[in-house]
Formats: sequence, structure tokens, C-alpha cells
Amino acid sequence: MTSGVDPAGIGHLVLLGHPAPGSFNHSMAMAYCAAVRACGQSATLRDLYAIGFNPLLGFEERPDADFAPAADVAAELDLIRASQVITLVYPIWFGMPPAIIKGYIDRVLGAGFSARAIKTGDRHELLQGKHLVILSSSAATRPWLDERGQLEALRQAFDSYLTTIFSLHGCDHVHFDAVVSGMSAQVVREDIEIVETQARKTCSEVIAERHALQAEQSLARRHS
Repeated sequence: MTSGVDPAGIGHLVLLGHPAPGSFNHSMAMAYCAAVRACGQSATLRDLYAIGFNPLLGFEERPDADFAPAADVAAELDLIRASQVITLVYPIWFGMPPAIIKGYIDRVLGAGFSARAIKTGDRHELLQGKHLVILSSSAATRPWLDERGQLEALRQAFDSYLTTIFSLHGCDHVHFDAVVSGMSAQVVREDIEIVETQARKTCSEVIAERHALQAEQSLARRHS
């Protein structure tokens, strides 16, 4: 591992939005976390259904001058503050992520961030520079999705939009199609290997950025 950079100080927050224990999405989330930890970095898995996360944005939670996050939101914000990578794991339902994922974005990622701030292009103090990774699945095949422009529409309306308004470093979206019950063990293994490869790629990118920043700061100190 690159000298001078502590990989254990690099955190990944993995947000899982699937209601069925033992699902393919659960397997993806677990595999991603395991691969991150094998790289020496830390991974925190938040199974949103299992923890009973409330996705409903309350009237009092709308951003304004007196905004203060609810206790459950404040706890999630602490996890985000300690993470350099936000990873969403979810199935595509009716063309969009499940409501619990959207609710997490509404209540947590968007906590206190107003429409005015989005319109004026303000930097998001908590999320700016962080990486976004999305691992999604669908029962439909890729040709069927492409024919209807489904994935492209989702990437524009969800991935690109979130990356822009939240000042994120970028988004890597890996989608798995034709995920149905009765999938062969070989196909599942191949898909999980892709998840692990994405995790290692992200780990490498983040630690390289950390090392570059450290080198830049060291150079600045020598010339100060």
C-alpha cells in the first residue's frame, strides 16, 4: 500500500435498499464491504430496511434558517462525515430506486441543503469531493432496458444530477440485469467478482487521491 497514507482512515458508507434478507443485493453489499476491508480500508454497511430507516421527509425537516436534523439523521450524517465513498446498492423498481433510497437522499444527503443552494450552485460542505458508487440490479434484460432508454434516463435524472448538486467527485454505476430467482451459481459468482473489482478500483482511486493531496501539502510546507 502507498507509504505515508493510512488506508484504515478511508471510509466507505454502504447503503443497502432491498427488503429481502439473502437477496442478490445483500450479496453485492456484503461482497463490496469485504473487498474494501481486504484493501485495508473501512466499510460501514447500513441495511436501511433492517434498521427501520424512516424515508419520510417531515415538514419540520425542510431546509430553512432554523433547520436542525432529527436524531436519526444526525447519526447518519456522522457516518457520512467519516466516509470518503458513498455506495448505494438497490434494485430498480418502476424505473427508479426504491423509496427508501430516495428517502435517505431527501432526509440525509440533502439535510439542510435548500433548493436555493442548488439553483445558485453552492458547494455541499459535507459531500463535496466524495465518491459515489452505485450497484443496481433489475429483473429486465439490458436490451429491454436500453430499448426503453431506462438506464440512460436513470443515469441522467439520478446519477448525474446527484453528482452535480452535491459537489461529488464522480459516480461509478455498475448495473446487473436479468437478476431473477433461479440464477445459476456461476452467473452469481461472476457478478460478485465484478462488484469486488469495482470496490478495489474505488479503493485504489481514493487512496491515490489521498496520497496526491498529502504530497501537495508536503510540497507547500517546504515552500512556505
